Amino acid sequence: MSQLTLFDSPLESADNILADDERGRITYEPGFIDAETAAAWFEELRETVTWRSESRMMYEREVDVPRLMASFRFDPPAAGTPPCLFDALQRVTAHLGVAFNSVGLNRYRDGQDSVAPHNDRLKEIAEGAPIALLSLGATRRMTVRAKNPPARVIHAALEAGSLFVMDYATQLHYTHGIPKTTEPVGERISLAFRVKRPRARPR
Repeated sequence: MSQLTLFDSPLESADNILADDERGRITYEPGFIDAETAAAWFEELRETVTWRSESRMMYEREVDVPRLMASFRFDPPAAGTPPCLFDALQRVTAHLGVAFNSVGLNRYRDGQDSVAPHNDRLKEIAEGAPIALLSLGATRRMTVRAKNPPARVIHAALEAGSLFVMDYATQLHYTHGIPKTTEPVGERISLAFRVKRPRARPR
């Protein structure tokens, strides 16, 4: 499927397109999942996923990653994969026409949980494949910033049930992140659907 048609859909309108030029295409669709379903999925994932915390070296010291994480592959799926992830996968795959085979979960417990500006590791995802972010729980702001001139900054309030999609080119030209906030905010869980490269075969 051509990248030019990745995001064609009955739900899309000009208001949903946040960027669309030689640096990539970004779309945002609020209400992609109805509120009742989004709330049910949030509770299922919060209560059934084995969330992990991680630490990383920064500035010559080890620091905690400010969020909880989990991940699942669908090729094939592992035993114990939460049922709602299959439903979410089917809906996102059918909507975008992309055979996603993995999902990464981030759980933001409060406004101090965040993800620093970054782009996805292109060596891990299939060339040309988009990244689709499905949001559950509290609304958090996504900030997308161009890496090089001309300067461009995009802010999007990611509501529960919304779908935020970045095509492959955006990972070359933009960073994206969820900044910390001092405002009172509830928990949020994001589902990042990707097409990962095939797993290495055991020798």
